Amino acid sequence: MIYLWVLDRFKAMKLKMAFIMDPIHTINIEKDTTFVFMLEAQERGHEVWYAELKDIFVKAGTTWGNVSEITVKKDSDFYQIGRNETVSLESFQVVWMRKDPPFNLEYIYATYFLSLIDPTSTLVINDPKGIRESNEKLYSLYFPRVIPPSLVAKDLNILNSFLEDVGGEIVVKPLDGYGGEGVFYVKKGDRNADVIMESITELGNRYVLAQKFIEEVEIGDKRIIILNGEPLGAVLRVSKPGGEFRCNFHSGGTPNKTELEERDLEICNTIAPRLREDGLYFVGIDVVGGFLTEINTTSPTGVQEINRLNGTKLEAQVIDFVEEKCSNSQMKVGYQN
Repeated sequence: MIYLWVLDRFKAMKLKMAFIMDPIHTINIEKDTTFVFMLEAQERGHEVWYAELKDIFVKAGTTWGNVSEITVKKDSDFYQIGRNETVSLESFQVVWMRKDPPFNLEYIYATYFLSLIDPTSTLVINDPKGIRESNEKLYSLYFPRVIPPSLVAKDLNILNSFLEDVGGEIVVKPLDGYGGEGVFYVKKGDRNADVIMESITELGNRYVLAQKFIEEVEIGDKRIIILNGEPLGAVLRVSKPGGEFRCNFHSGGTPNKTELEERDLEICNTIAPRLREDGLYFVGIDVVGGFLTEINTTSPTGVQEINRLNGTKLEAQVIDFVEEKCSNSQMKVGYQN
Protein backbone atom coordinates (compact mmCIF):
# COMPACT_ATOMS: atom_id res chain seq x y z
CA MET A 1 0.00 0.00 0.00
CA ILE A 2 2.87 2.41 0.81
CA TYR A 3 4.43 1.64 -2.59
CA LEU A 4 1.18 2.42 -4.42
CA TRP A 5 0.72 5.62 -2.46
CA VAL A 6 4.21 6.88 -3.28
CA LEU A 7 3.89 5.80 -6.91
CA ASP A 8 0.58 7.65 -7.26
CA ARG A 9 2.13 10.75 -5.75
CA PHE A 10 5.07 10.54 -8.13
CA LYS A 11 2.86 10.10 -11.17
CA ALA A 12 0.88 13.14 -10.07
CA MET A 13 4.00 15.32 -9.97
CA LYS A 14 5.48 16.96 -13.03
CA LEU A 15 8.60 15.65 -14.67
CA LYS A 16 10.98 18.18 -16.09
CA MET A 17 12.18 16.97 -19.50
CA ALA A 18 14.88 18.38 -21.77
CA PHE A 19 14.96 17.43 -25.46
CA ILE A 20 18.30 17.81 -27.21
CA MET A 21 17.45 17.83 -30.89
CA ASP A 22 17.85 19.50 -34.28
CA PRO A 23 16.68 23.12 -34.62
CA ILE A 24 12.96 23.02 -33.88
CA HIS A 25 12.01 25.12 -36.91
CA THR A 26 13.50 22.49 -39.27
CA ILE A 27 11.35 19.52 -38.25
CA ASN A 28 8.35 18.12 -40.12
CA ILE A 29 5.62 17.77 -37.51
CA GLU A 30 3.77 15.21 -39.65
CA LYS A 31 6.73 12.82 -39.49
CA ASP A 32 8.98 13.76 -36.60
CA THR A 33 9.02 11.30 -33.71
CA THR A 34 10.57 13.75 -31.22
CA PHE A 35 7.68 16.14 -31.82
CA VAL A 36 5.03 13.61 -30.72
CA PHE A 37 7.11 12.72 -27.64
CA MET A 38 7.14 16.39 -26.68
CA LEU A 39 3.44 16.76 -27.41
CA GLU A 40 2.49 13.69 -25.34
CA ALA A 41 4.69 14.78 -22.41
CA GLN A 42 3.19 18.27 -22.52
CA GLU A 43 -0.38 16.94 -22.61
CA ARG A 44 0.38 14.99 -19.41
CA GLY A 45 1.50 18.14 -17.62
CA HIS A 46 5.24 17.57 -17.76
CA GLU A 47 7.57 20.50 -18.35
CA VAL A 48 9.11 20.38 -21.83
CA TRP A 49 12.40 22.15 -22.51
CA TYR A 50 14.41 22.39 -25.69
CA ALA A 51 18.10 22.64 -26.58
CA GLU A 52 20.37 22.05 -29.53
CA LEU A 53 23.74 20.35 -29.44
CA LYS A 54 25.53 23.71 -29.45
CA ASP A 55 23.71 24.66 -26.25
CA ILE A 56 25.28 22.05 -23.95
CA PHE A 57 28.64 22.44 -22.24
CA VAL A 58 30.67 21.23 -19.26
CA LYS A 59 31.76 23.41 -16.35
CA ALA A 60 33.58 22.08 -13.27
CA GLY A 61 32.72 18.51 -14.20
CA THR A 62 29.00 19.23 -14.52
CA THR A 63 27.01 19.24 -17.75
CA TRP A 64 25.04 22.41 -18.34
CA GLY A 65 22.66 23.60 -20.99
CA ASN A 66 21.26 26.84 -22.35
CA VAL A 67 17.71 25.54 -22.46
CA SER A 68 14.38 27.07 -23.41
CA GLU A 69 10.94 26.12 -22.20
CA ILE A 70 8.81 25.27 -25.21
CA THR A 71 5.14 24.75 -26.00
CA VAL A 72 4.20 22.62 -29.01
CA LYS A 73 0.96 22.01 -30.88
CA LYS A 74 -0.20 20.45 -34.14
CA ASP A 75 -0.61 23.61 -36.15
CA SER A 76 1.25 25.60 -38.79
CA ASP A 77 2.61 27.74 -35.96
CA PHE A 78 3.63 24.61 -34.08
CA TYR A 79 5.97 25.85 -31.36
CA GLN A 80 6.41 28.75 -29.00
CA ILE A 81 9.63 29.42 -27.13
CA GLY A 82 9.28 30.54 -23.51
CA ARG A 83 11.81 31.51 -20.90
CA ASN A 84 15.48 30.64 -21.35
CA GLU A 85 17.72 29.41 -18.54
CA THR A 86 21.28 28.19 -18.14
CA VAL A 87 21.07 25.21 -15.79
CA SER A 88 22.72 21.95 -14.88
CA LEU A 89 21.13 19.15 -16.86
CA GLU A 90 20.87 17.25 -13.58
CA SER A 91 18.02 19.63 -12.73
CA PHE A 92 15.92 17.61 -15.18
CA GLN A 93 14.40 14.24 -14.37
CA VAL A 94 14.68 13.22 -18.05
CA VAL A 95 17.08 14.24 -20.81
CA TRP A 96 16.26 12.98 -24.30
CA MET A 97 19.17 12.73 -26.74
CA ARG A 98 17.26 13.13 -30.00
CA LYS A 99 19.81 14.83 -32.23
CA ASP A 100 19.72 13.32 -35.70
CA PRO A 101 22.93 12.02 -37.30
CA PRO A 102 25.53 12.58 -38.65
CA PHE A 103 27.31 10.75 -35.86
CA ASN A 104 30.38 12.99 -36.06
CA LEU A 105 32.96 14.13 -33.50
CA GLU A 106 30.62 16.86 -32.20
CA TYR A 107 27.98 14.20 -31.55
CA ILE A 108 30.51 11.93 -29.81
CA TYR A 109 31.69 14.79 -27.59
CA ALA A 110 28.07 15.44 -26.63
CA THR A 111 27.66 11.84 -25.49
CA TYR A 112 30.70 12.28 -23.23
CA PHE A 113 29.10 15.41 -21.78
CA LEU A 114 25.87 13.54 -21.13
CA SER A 115 27.75 10.66 -19.52
CA LEU A 116 28.76 13.06 -16.73
CA ILE A 117 25.12 13.36 -15.63
CA ASP A 118 24.35 11.47 -12.41
CA PRO A 119 22.08 8.58 -13.45
CA THR A 120 20.48 8.50 -9.98
CA SER A 121 19.08 11.99 -10.55
CA THR A 122 18.41 12.06 -14.28
CA LEU A 123 17.32 9.49 -16.86
CA VAL A 124 19.13 10.01 -20.17
CA ILE A 125 17.46 8.35 -23.17
CA ASN A 126 19.25 6.66 -24.79
CA ASP A 127 22.18 6.03 -22.49
CA PRO A 128 25.04 8.11 -23.95
CA LYS A 129 27.59 5.35 -23.41
CA GLY A 130 25.26 2.93 -25.17
CA ILE A 131 24.92 5.35 -28.10
CA ARG A 132 28.71 5.64 -28.38
CA GLU A 133 29.06 1.87 -28.45
CA SER A 134 26.32 1.31 -31.01
CA ASN A 135 27.44 2.62 -34.36
CA GLU A 136 24.37 2.06 -36.49
CA LYS A 137 26.30 0.16 -39.15
CA LEU A 138 28.45 -1.92 -36.79
CA TYR A 139 26.26 -2.70 -33.77
CA SER A 140 24.36 -5.42 -35.62
CA LEU A 141 27.62 -7.39 -35.94
CA TYR A 142 27.14 -8.49 -32.33
CA PHE A 143 24.30 -10.67 -33.63
CA PRO A 144 25.79 -12.75 -36.48
CA ARG A 145 22.95 -15.29 -36.34
CA VAL A 146 20.33 -12.84 -37.60
CA ILE A 147 22.26 -10.60 -40.02
CA PRO A 148 23.10 -11.17 -43.69
CA PRO A 149 26.66 -12.13 -44.66
CA SER A 150 28.63 -9.01 -43.78
CA LEU A 151 32.15 -7.62 -44.03
CA VAL A 152 33.85 -4.51 -42.70
CA ALA A 153 37.00 -3.65 -44.66
CA LYS A 154 38.73 -0.99 -46.72
CA ASP A 155 41.07 -3.20 -48.73
CA LEU A 156 39.71 -3.43 -52.27
CA ASN A 157 40.97 -6.98 -52.78
CA ILE A 158 39.16 -8.16 -49.65
CA LEU A 159 35.97 -6.41 -50.72
CA ASN A 160 36.09 -7.87 -54.21
CA SER A 161 36.71 -11.33 -52.79
CA PHE A 162 33.64 -10.92 -50.57
CA LEU A 163 31.61 -9.82 -53.61
CA GLU A 164 32.56 -13.06 -55.30
CA ASP A 165 31.89 -15.20 -52.21
CA VAL A 166 28.31 -14.00 -51.70
CA GLY A 167 27.14 -14.43 -55.26
CA GLY A 168 28.21 -11.26 -57.03
CA GLU A 169 25.81 -8.70 -55.50
CA ILE A 170 26.46 -6.57 -52.42
CA VAL A 171 25.46 -3.31 -50.82
CA VAL A 172 28.24 -1.08 -49.46
CA LYS A 173 27.70 1.58 -46.81
CA PRO A 174 29.93 4.21 -45.17
CA LEU A 175 30.18 3.62 -41.42
CA ASP A 176 29.16 7.19 -40.64
CA GLY A 177 26.29 7.44 -43.13
CA TYR A 178 22.61 7.88 -42.33
CA GLY A 179 19.25 7.98 -44.07
CA GLY A 180 20.54 5.93 -46.99
CA GLU A 181 23.24 8.49 -47.76
CA GLY A 182 26.26 7.08 -49.58
CA VAL A 183 24.80 3.56 -49.91
CA PHE A 184 25.61 1.77 -53.17
CA TYR A 185 24.60 -1.44 -54.89
CA VAL A 186 27.54 -3.25 -56.47
CA LYS A 187 27.26 -6.11 -58.95
CA LYS A 188 30.16 -8.22 -60.17
CA GLY A 189 31.00 -7.44 -63.78
CA ASP A 190 29.32 -4.03 -63.75
CA ARG A 191 31.55 -1.52 -65.49
CA ASN A 192 31.10 0.89 -62.56
CA ALA A 193 31.84 -1.64 -59.80
CA ASP A 194 35.51 -0.74 -59.40
CA VAL A 195 34.77 2.98 -59.47
CA ILE A 196 32.14 2.60 -56.74
CA MET A 197 34.49 0.55 -54.54
CA GLU A 198 37.36 2.98 -55.02
CA SER A 199 35.13 5.98 -54.36
CA ILE A 200 33.38 4.74 -51.22
CA THR A 201 36.65 3.49 -49.67
CA GLU A 202 38.55 6.59 -50.80
CA LEU A 203 41.00 4.37 -52.69
CA GLY A 204 41.27 1.87 -49.86
CA ASN A 205 41.65 4.40 -47.03
CA ARG A 206 38.17 4.31 -45.50
CA TYR A 207 36.35 1.39 -43.84
CA VAL A 208 32.94 0.44 -45.21
CA LEU A 209 30.28 -2.12 -44.37
CA ALA A 210 29.53 -4.58 -47.16
CA GLN A 211 26.49 -6.86 -46.98
CA LYS A 212 25.11 -9.47 -49.32
CA PHE A 213 22.37 -7.92 -51.42
CA ILE A 214 18.95 -9.17 -50.28
CA GLU A 215 16.54 -9.38 -53.19
CA GLU A 216 13.50 -8.98 -50.92
CA VAL A 217 14.44 -5.32 -50.56
CA GLU A 218 12.37 -4.85 -53.72
CA ILE A 219 9.33 -5.50 -51.51
CA GLY A 220 10.61 -3.05 -48.92
CA ASP A 221 12.45 -2.95 -45.63
CA LYS A 222 10.69 -3.17 -42.31
CA ARG A 223 11.35 -0.54 -39.64
CA ILE A 224 10.51 -2.00 -36.23
CA ILE A 225 10.24 0.28 -33.21
CA ILE A 226 11.52 -1.31 -29.99
CA LEU A 227 10.96 -0.04 -26.44
CA ASN A 228 13.08 -1.56 -23.68
CA GLY A 229 13.68 -4.64 -25.82
CA GLU A 230 10.02 -5.15 -26.77
CA PRO A 231 8.65 -4.41 -30.26
CA LEU A 232 5.90 -1.79 -30.32
CA GLY A 233 5.05 -1.83 -34.01
CA ALA A 234 6.43 -1.75 -37.54
CA VAL A 235 6.15 0.02 -40.86
CA LEU A 236 7.22 -1.26 -44.27
CA ARG A 237 9.29 1.30 -46.14
CA VAL A 238 8.99 0.88 -49.89
CA SER A 239 11.51 2.45 -52.26
CA LYS A 240 10.42 4.92 -54.89
CA PRO A 241 9.96 3.48 -58.40
CA GLY A 242 12.60 3.63 -61.10
CA GLY A 243 15.21 1.17 -59.87
CA GLU A 244 15.93 2.78 -56.49
CA PHE A 245 16.70 0.09 -53.89
CA ARG A 246 17.05 2.35 -50.83
CA CYS A 247 13.86 2.39 -48.78
CA ASN A 248 14.70 5.04 -46.16
CA PHE A 249 12.19 7.84 -45.82
CA HIS A 250 15.07 10.30 -46.36
CA SER A 251 15.70 8.61 -49.73
CA GLY A 252 12.09 8.89 -50.87
CA GLY A 253 10.68 5.66 -49.41
CA THR A 254 6.96 5.52 -48.66
CA PRO A 255 5.29 3.94 -45.60
CA ASN A 256 3.09 0.86 -45.98
CA LYS A 257 1.24 -1.17 -43.40
CA THR A 258 2.89 -4.39 -42.24
CA GLU A 259 2.76 -6.95 -39.44
CA LEU A 260 5.33 -8.33 -37.04
CA GLU A 261 6.13 -11.88 -38.13
CA GLU A 262 7.73 -14.76 -36.23
CA ARG A 263 11.17 -14.00 -37.68
CA ASP A 264 10.84 -10.34 -36.62
CA LEU A 265 10.07 -11.42 -33.06
CA GLU A 266 13.02 -13.81 -33.12
CA ILE A 267 15.32 -10.96 -34.12
CA CYS A 268 13.89 -8.70 -31.39
CA ASN A 269 14.33 -11.42 -28.76
CA THR A 270 17.91 -12.00 -29.91
CA ILE A 271 18.99 -8.40 -29.51
CA ALA A 272 16.81 -7.41 -26.52
CA PRO A 273 19.21 -8.44 -23.70
CA ARG A 274 22.07 -6.45 -25.21
CA LEU A 275 19.86 -3.40 -25.81
CA ARG A 276 18.77 -3.39 -22.17
CA GLU A 277 22.32 -3.92 -20.94
CA ASP A 278 23.51 -0.93 -22.98
CA GLY A 279 20.65 1.33 -21.87
CA LEU A 280 19.27 1.57 -25.40
CA TYR A 281 15.63 1.97 -24.47
CA PHE A 282 14.17 3.43 -27.66
CA VAL A 283 15.51 1.80 -30.80
CA GLY A 284 14.57 1.33 -34.45
CA ILE A 285 15.77 -1.71 -36.34
CA ASP A 286 15.68 -2.42 -40.06
CA VAL A 287 14.78 -5.90 -41.31
CA VAL A 288 15.00 -6.99 -44.95
CA GLY A 289 14.04 -10.48 -46.06
CA GLY A 290 14.21 -11.79 -42.51
CA PHE A 291 17.69 -10.33 -41.88
CA LEU A 292 18.63 -7.57 -39.45
CA THR A 293 20.49 -4.93 -41.48
CA GLU A 294 20.80 -1.97 -39.08
CA ILE A 295 20.11 -0.96 -35.49
CA ASN A 296 19.31 2.74 -35.09
CA THR A 297 19.95 4.11 -31.61
CA THR A 298 20.63 7.81 -32.07
CA SER A 299 17.27 9.28 -33.07
CA PRO A 300 15.02 6.52 -34.46
CA THR A 301 11.94 7.55 -36.42
CA GLY A 302 8.81 5.87 -37.71
CA VAL A 303 6.36 6.39 -34.85
CA GLN A 304 3.97 8.70 -36.69
CA GLU A 305 3.89 6.50 -39.78
CA ILE A 306 3.02 3.45 -37.66
CA ASN A 307 0.37 5.42 -35.80
CA ARG A 308 -1.37 6.55 -38.99
CA LEU A 309 -1.35 3.08 -40.57
CA ASN A 310 -2.53 1.23 -37.47
CA GLY A 311 -4.56 3.72 -35.45
CA THR A 312 -2.08 3.53 -32.57
CA LYS A 313 -0.39 6.08 -30.34
CA LEU A 314 3.05 4.65 -29.67
CA GLU A 315 4.32 7.82 -28.03
CA ALA A 316 1.90 7.19 -25.15
CA GLN A 317 3.58 3.84 -24.45
CA VAL A 318 6.99 5.48 -24.57
CA ILE A 319 6.03 8.21 -22.10
CA ASP A 320 4.39 5.54 -19.88
CA PHE A 321 7.75 3.75 -19.81
CA VAL A 322 9.64 6.93 -18.95
CA GLU A 323 7.24 7.77 -16.13
CA GLU A 324 7.54 4.26 -14.72
CA LYS A 325 11.32 4.30 -15.05
CA CYS A 326 11.50 7.59 -13.18
CA SER A 327 9.08 6.42 -10.48
CA ASN A 328 11.15 3.30 -9.86
CA SER A 329 14.28 5.40 -9.61
CA GLN A 330 12.52 7.82 -7.27
CA MET A 331 11.59 4.89 -5.01
CA LYS A 332 15.28 4.09 -4.61
CA VAL A 333 16.34 7.60 -3.60
CA GLY A 334 13.25 8.58 -1.64
CA TYR A 335 10.34 10.83 -2.53
CA GLN A 336 10.98 14.56 -2.65
CA ASN A 337 8.58 17.42 -3.30
